[in-house]
Amino acid sequence: MKKKKSGGGGANWMDTYGDMVTLLLCFFVLLYSMSTISEDKWRAIVTSFNPWATLDPTDPQGTGGPIADPSDEQGGIPADPNVAAQREIEETMEELVLAIQAMVGSEGYDSVIQVSMEGGDVYIRFSDSVFFRADDYTLLPEGQGVLSSLCPLLNEAEDAIDEIRIAGHTAQASPNRLNDPWNDMQLAANRAIAVTLFLRDNSNIHPTRIVPESHGQWQPISSNKTAEGRAPNRRVEMVITGRDLSAEAFNEAMSNYITTIDGDAPGRTAAP
Repeated sequence: MKKKKSGGGGANWMDTYGDMVTLLLCFFVLLYSMSTISEDKWRAIVTSFNPWATLDPTDPQGTGGPIADPSDEQGGIPADPNVAAQREIEETMEELVLAIQAMVGSEGYDSVIQVSMEGGDVYIRFSDSVFFRADDYTLLPEGQGVLSSLCPLLNEAEDAIDEIRIAGHTAQASPNRLNDPWNDMQLAANRAIAVTLFLRDNSNIHPTRIVPESHGQWQPISSNKTAEGRAPNRRVEMVITGRDLSAEAFNEAMSNYITTIDGDAPGRTAAP
């Protein structure tokens, strides 16, 4: 009686699996070697696959070596124009804050106007005594003079400015009782609007980029318990924000995308 042969199954699948793992290992070794490849290694790899291959004499990594991109004098990747433009905007904003500080110092307003720069934005704090009388929102001649000196500086930095926010603040008249909310917010708003309108009428900044805000008594920077403490709380603050080209490009792309979606939607007609 013949003995039955055992089946050929078993662990034969491991041979195929081992071959696959070996090929993957070789593939990743090849990728790793290419990540730090030299010209000679690259030529050797390419010619091993195709002896008649024509090598492109450029180096996309721009290392400045013998195969660097000849279109770039520095032997590197051409500079991103947006990066250079953003750097120019930042430099313009830095020049703006220095020019405003010089103006404030030359006209003797150091005690009532504070100028600083934080995170690329220019912050200007005006004591209300520069602009307004108590409980009034009509710009004083002195305040108009300050803003008249500021407008030419803003015009020079116009292309770098994204937005100017004008915030009106008041002080809590009594330490034990809040101001009347309607009158408080309205006074702060009217003061911010008075400054906003002056800038709109006397500078080149587009009106949509000059925005008034009213904070009333809710953001004090000093104690309201004394007259000396309440004085700095009555103020107008100006925040000049520089343009962010990356954000602008993103917003434009999203706007174009939404417009395309709306135009392609069934039953809708794209705007002419």
